[in-house]
Order: sequence, then structure tokens, then C-alpha cells
Amino acid sequence: MIKFLDLHKINERFRTEIDSKIKQVLDSGWYLLGEQDKTFEKHFAEYCGVKHCIGCANGLDALTLIIRAYGFGAGDEIIVPANTYIASILAISENGCTPVLVEPESGTFNIDPDLIEEKITSNTKAILVVHLYGQAVRMDKIRALAAKYDLKIIEDSAQAHGAIYQGKRTGSLGDASGFSFYPGKNLGCMGDGGAVTTNDDELAARVRAIANYGSEKKYHNMFKGMNSRLDEIQAAILDVKLKYLDADNARRREIARYYRDNIKNPEIILPQTYDEASHVWHVFVVRVKNRENFQQYLADNGVQSLIHYPIPPHKQGAYREWNELSFPVTEMIHQEVVSLPISPVMTDDEVEKVAAVINKFNIK
Repeated sequence: MIKFLDLHKINERFRTEIDSKIKQVLDSGWYLLGEQDKTFEKHFAEYCGVKHCIGCANGLDALTLIIRAYGFGAGDEIIVPANTYIASILAISENGCTPVLVEPESGTFNIDPDLIEEKITSNTKAILVVHLYGQAVRMDKIRALAAKYDLKIIEDSAQAHGAIYQGKRTGSLGDASGFSFYPGKNLGCMGDGGAVTTNDDELAARVRAIANYGSEKKYHNMFKGMNSRLDEIQAAILDVKLKYLDADNARRREIARYYRDNIKNPEIILPQTYDEASHVWHVFVVRVKNRENFQQYLADNGVQSLIHYPIPPHKQGAYREWNELSFPVTEMIHQEVVSLPISPVMTDDEVEKVAAVINKFNIK
């Protein structure tokens, strides 16, 4: 079976370096907010091209912290794509704000910039863009709207570590960005982890304090904070893997290019991209009408696949108040998407087999 993602094989490449880093942490006797965290934050900020990186517990917390640090709350609206993973929306709700859903482009799966302005009201405070599946959002029109209506741009970069838009990396394309380092991400740790990146000095200070119980000085709590910190072991692991991120992303692009050039089955709708550098292919997502049969066919032929994601946020029980709303593009996407194996440790033979198997699929 060709695995969808072989995390053991991915991390085994770095075992010697990771073992050494973990030993440093154990020998230091310091496990939170120490030198490993400072080092990774410095390196990741430089990588993204921003002044500040603040490590935190996970990607959901990263977005929650940004919104809380801006002071957004009840009555404030934040625009967000309707087809995102629910975490993007949960961060808005967690702060008492109102998520305003906007349909995506069916080809790129990212928010449609042409549909945003009609959703802006006097209560709108921010546009939360999601670089879904690893492709940077087309930011030009969104930046113009943010300037026109005095809105903040918050990036959800959880799936797009290293993606580049017009010469700048995700994490530096808006006012602030939230990252996840969940193990399966392009830059993943060995547990949960996240970070906020920004060029805003005041916001960075607030995020750092709120993430540490609202405290800038021990036992002095300036904000109603939370406990969300990136531990030393995860920071050390991430600092090792960061050095290899660009090479791993380049391999993902090679695989994606092969799929796009060689999958010729007319029943399979391939993803669209507008610029090679903009995409780091966290997942390679196709669309197919008969998804259940397609996935079973793949499994029967030794190819593992997943669905990102089977149920759109507005149809989830958590948002029952939205269950009767209609977002046709989003609903079509969630009914048809299938994610194919893609990772930097896939062999050429495995990539070729995936394409060959798909080309023999008959929807009937």
C-alpha cells in the first residue's frame, strides 16, 4: 500500500539531529520558554520575512491569540472562506466574533476575492484568508479592500509553510498570521505546536503576553490570558526540520507537477494553480463525482487516500444555526474532493503508480 503520508519515514531522515537536540533539552533541565524556543522563533521569523514569531500550543490557538490581541469581540464580524477547515472559524467564534462565510474559487479552493466586498459591513473588522491545501491566496484585491475599509488581514497559514506570493512568503502577506506545526504539516513537529508571525510590535507583545496567562512579568497579569506555549522539545525539532523545508517543498512540487502532467482520466478534475512558487502542495486534492467508488478503487489497487474535508463548516453540528444556509460551491467541493498521496519521501515509482492507477479508473 502506498501510504497517504509516511510520518515515520519523513522524520527518520532527521533522527540523528533530532536526537541531539532532544538531548540538549533534557540536559538543560529547561522545558518551556527557553533557548530552543527563542532560537526557533528567530529562525522562523527570518524564514517568513517578518520581525516577530511567537510560538504557541497549536494552530487554532495561534489564530485565537491574534483575534484576541486585536481586541475584536462581540458584534465584530470577520470574513472567512466557507470551505476552510473548521479551526479557522472556531478561532473567530472563540472570541465572540461573528464569522461571515464567503465562497471559494472551485479551481484553487481558496477564497474568491471577487465575492468579499459584498459581505463587508460597518461591523467588519478583518478578513481571515486561508492558504488552503498549500496555495497562497491571491492577495492583491484583498489588500485593496483592506485598505479601502480599514480592515486587518489575518492569514491562516497552517497548510502553507514556505509558499510564496509575489516574492513574499506566507506569514508576511497580511497583518498577522497563524501557523500550525501538527505532525502532518509541511513543517511538522512531533506533537502539537503553532506560531504567530507579524511585523506589528504592539500586537506581538500582546500575543506573547496573552499566550502566557496574560502576563508580561511573572505574576503580573495585564490581560485575561490563556496558556498556549510551544515547548522546548517541539521547538528544537522544528528548528532541525526548518533547514530542510524548502527542499521538501521542492519535492512536493515535483510530484504535483507529475500528477498534473500525467493524470489524464477525464473523470478526475485536477487542482488549478496560478503560479508554481505560490503552492507548496500540503495536500494534492482532486475532484471526482463518484468519490466513494473512487476511494475504494484506489484502496483495492494499493493507494491510500483521504478527504480534506467531508463536511463543510456550515453543515456541522457545532454551527447548527447555519445548517440551512446554502453555499453551492463549497458543498460541491466537500462532496467531491479526494486527497492523493504526496510527500517528500515518496519514490518516483510510487508517484508513477498513483497516476497509472488513476488513469485506469472507470467511474461506471
